[in-house]
Amino acid sequence: MIRTLAIANYRSIRDLAIQLHGLDIVTGANGSGKSSLYRALRLLAECAGGDSGNVVGSLARDGGLSSTLWAGPETISDAMRRGEVPVQGTVRKASVNLKLGYSGDDFGYLVDLGMPVPGGVGFDQETGRPRPSAFGLDPEIKREQIFSGPVARPGSLLVDRKGSLARLRGAGGEWTELSRRLDTYQSMLTEVSDQDRAPEVLRVRDSVRSWRFYDHFRTDPDAPARQAQIGTRTPVLHHSGRDLAAALQTLREVGVEQKLDTAVGHAFPGSRLQVAVNDGRFSMELKQPGMLRPMKAAELSDGTLRFLLLTAALLTPRPPELMVLNEPETSLHVDLMPALAGLIVQASAYSQLIVVTHSEALLAALRETGAAHEHELYKELGETRIKGLGALEGPLWSWPKR
Repeated sequence: MIRTLAIANYRSIRDLAIQLHGLDIVTGANGSGKSSLYRALRLLAECAGGDSGNVVGSLARDGGLSSTLWAGPETISDAMRRGEVPVQGTVRKASVNLKLGYSGDDFGYLVDLGMPVPGGVGFDQETGRPRPSAFGLDPEIKREQIFSGPVARPGSLLVDRKGSLARLRGAGGEWTELSRRLDTYQSMLTEVSDQDRAPEVLRVRDSVRSWRFYDHFRTDPDAPARQAQIGTRTPVLHHSGRDLAAALQTLREVGVEQKLDTAVGHAFPGSRLQVAVNDGRFSMELKQPGMLRPMKAAELSDGTLRFLLLTAALLTPRPPELMVLNEPETSLHVDLMPALAGLIVQASAYSQLIVVTHSEALLAALRETGAAHEHELYKELGETRIKGLGALEGPLWSWPKR
């Protein structure tokens, strides 16, 4: 399980370490930094590549590192917080960077992204001068570390990457070279694949790649979930929801049918899901009391369809190590919140869950279960902070120097 999530210099998050407990609810007013925390967690997952994407590419599409960095002063003094002096910048002491990391029960991982080296990359073979690059929005990975324990300290480091060089710590504590040709735009999690020499890298990569993110399923008339699709066994719902019918049918055939019927009956009393199959194309239908025919996916309300998508995601027979839901309450009526809270708590028995929400109804339903730990975000002088947590009361964390 992830015990600590750490973010520095991303949008409204100047420096934040949040302690996680298994089922964590992130809440707060609009503009408090919930979306920034969610996006930072997605960026961290993209360091491992796979279906998650590529962290450098995502930052470039957002306008480059300079467009996503913390825009306030490097440090905020107590006098600024008390309002005795205006908020103002000073001469920068540290390098421009975006830092993301986590620590868990087995390993921890962190990455430091910075600005590209001025003047281009490589050298022109004819002139010997730096060759300009067209990829000016691409940040560079300056530092990466894999460590054991809660904090990255010299004695807990297992793999240390600085620039293009990655080193591995041996059983006797000696350092050996793992690679010296890493590209600055690629994480070592995607570039190093030596199972014998560096199993820690593969363990962290596979763990992070297993994380799942569900963010605002489409429910418009042209949404993939409303269309009939070629169906194959689908133990994991795609993040777009395009394979909803196949995922629901898979739940029925792998022995989760009772949980599925219970969840649907709790949300929509007397209703029952069924999947129609025509020439290999699967379509979902909802049979409701008093109706002479089942309602097809194209006829369902946005809220009904979204709840069914969340049901398929949370009842997955192949639970991930971490599942993150961003504003799952969107389009849902308040009467559905107890049913959604029940599904979330049920899923948390098999996966670690982080739920980002501003729904008071969902919060109330989750509080009644007693299973969730709540983190309320707020802003002070533009900086995202955790309510009730003092400057020295967060979990232990340490960022390495470059």
